[in-house]
Amino acid sequence: MHDDMHVLSNEEYLNLWEHGSRLHPLDQGLLVLRAAFPEIPYEALADWPLGRCNSALAEVQCACFARSIEGQTSCPECEEELEFQLDLQKLLANETSSASSVVVGAGSFRLPTARDLARAITESDPRVAAIQIIESCRLDASERSDWRDEDLEEIGEQMSAADPLGEIRLTLHCAKCEHRWQANLDIAAFIWTEIEARSKRLLEEVHTLASAYGWTEAETLSLSNARRAAYLELVRV
Repeated sequence: MHDDMHVLSNEEYLNLWEHGSRLHPLDQGLLVLRAAFPEIPYEALADWPLGRCNSALAEVQCACFARSIEGQTSCPECEEELEFQLDLQKLLANETSSASSVVVGAGSFRLPTARDLARAITESDPRVAAIQIIESCRLDASERSDWRDEDLEEIGEQMSAADPLGEIRLTLHCAKCEHRWQANLDIAAFIWTEIEARSKRLLEEVHTLASAYGWTEAETLSLSNARRAAYLELVRV
């Protein structure tokens, strides 16, 4: 874990959920990073390469929730429901590249950031969105409008190799129909689901203890998790 990472408190979970519940997942991810790394300016976080953001979010997940994440999805062929699990510490251990830019035949490019992704996220055409990101990341001054599919593919491959956690892809297998496919894991959306679930549970606990003892929200949240659980057990007997 990064030495400067701050482990979130119960009150901070509630504040995050309150201020970020209506935001886009990209903004929710940056909000979590700002809370976990309070010494780093928000603008600097927005300029981190996507892999660095995902790596930091994975560390927040490990420190605040669990080192493994579990989820459900459905097979795109037969619609069978299946579960998956990902060990984030193993994922982080496989992060080997520290490059900040790539050089290909089409030019020099820095790695994409959340800011670049935000500019292209509303574009419905994937090819146009890819071009927008590439042009945002272009380091040389020359302009061009004749991007070939081969250029886009080569640049994308080199960026993926230089930033292996920029896009987390899961290889899934359906035991029912034997179909295999890859799916993207949006770790920002996943961790926000965790924050939302914990916040709603905390609100329920505050309500229960406030009704029983007349405690304020701050007084209830100041209790350790073990002590709060003990009081809840007494109330529910």
